[in-house]
Amino acid sequence: MLFIPREEGQGLVEYAMILILVSVVVVVVAILFGPAVGNIFSNIVRAV
Repeated sequence: MLFIPREEGQGLVEYAMILILVSVVVVVVAILFGPAVGNIFSNIVRAV
C-alpha cells in the first residue's frame, strides 16, 4: 500500500452540494410563485 486515498473532505463537499441545490430550488420557487403568493396575501388583507 504505497498510496492510500484520503476522503476527509468528501462529506463536506456533499453537504455543500446539497445546500447549493436546495438554495437554487428555493430561489426558483420564489421567483415562480412569488407574485401569486403576494396576490393571495393582498386579497386577504383587503378582505379584512
